[in-house]
Amino acid sequence: MSRLRHVLGRARFFVREFSGEAAYDHYVAHARTHDPDARVRSRRAFERARTDAREGDPREGFRCC
Repeated sequence: MSRLRHVLGRARFFVREFSGEAAYDHYVAHARTHDPDARVRSRRAFERARTDAREGDPREGFRCC
């Protein structure tokens, strides 16, 4: 049973990393490490800024909708 749990945990890790789901967790860890007293953006604000940056970059391609 522990082997299955380990395999599923690793699969979850890779899915979160490849899909970008873990980006907010990385952001929070980085912010806390570099300045523990700094205000950390909410997940919603983080995702909005991330989407705006991605759509504003002409190298990312054109998004019609």
